[in-house]
Amino acid sequence: MENRPTVSVLVPAYNEEKTIATILEKLIEFEHIDEIIVVDDCSTDKTEEIIKGITSPKIIHHCMKKNSGKTSAIRKAKELATKDIIIIQDADLEYDPEELIDVLSPIIQGKADVVYGSRFLVKKASRVLYFYHYIANKGLTFISNFLTNNNFTDIETCYKAFRREIFKPMPLTSKGFGMEVEITAMISKLNIRIFEVPISYYGRTYDEGKKIGTTDGIMALFYILYYNLVAHHMPVHKKFIQMFKANR
Repeated sequence: MENRPTVSVLVPAYNEEKTIATILEKLIEFEHIDEIIVVDDCSTDKTEEIIKGITSPKIIHHCMKKNSGKTSAIRKAKELATKDIIIIQDADLEYDPEELIDVLSPIIQGKADVVYGSRFLVKKASRVLYFYHYIANKGLTFISNFLTNNNFTDIETCYKAFRREIFKPMPLTSKGFGMEVEITAMISKLNIRIFEVPISYYGRTYDEGKKIGTTDGIMALFYILYYNLVAHHMPVHKKFIQMFKANR
């Protein structure tokens, strides 16, 4: 791991008092993690208090003034990130931080520019949960692939890693959980190396705090159509694509 690229982990958090300490303590321990950007999306429980109680030179903490959704939290977190590689880690325990290195490795080895951790490739473990969510994820990924001509297996995954020069300037204009679709649409228009690696998935039930619902699925379908067919003609997206291609 000598002379490796440095890594920033973005951790959006909203009402995760049961898990936030465990996530942060694990991330702090990893030698391959250099910076942890925690953005509390105006939690109403003890999340912010717990974050403030964890001291580490790796942690940068920001609290949003109002609850604005995951995309807004990530948009702020990436503004604060300073390292070579940027990766997203949710504040719950649905994704195991132990597997971050698996997602990071293709970029660290110089083989990839963007890496997705897929819950639908061969994996170590996956909790048996909602069939309708599985069908929705597969359906949304299929429609996205049809429009981008890519062969992703899981665009809705949390684990997405990027070289800094790709993600830092990327405009995120969606709301809520729309960034998963927006990011996928944007990187599909760039001439970059995109990889997927298998990850485990320890999903939660709604009683355990799961936040994605039917409305989010409907909005994801809207975002797939919008960001693949319309948004790339908008000035902010068009400027990003042209700027990135000019710097290649």
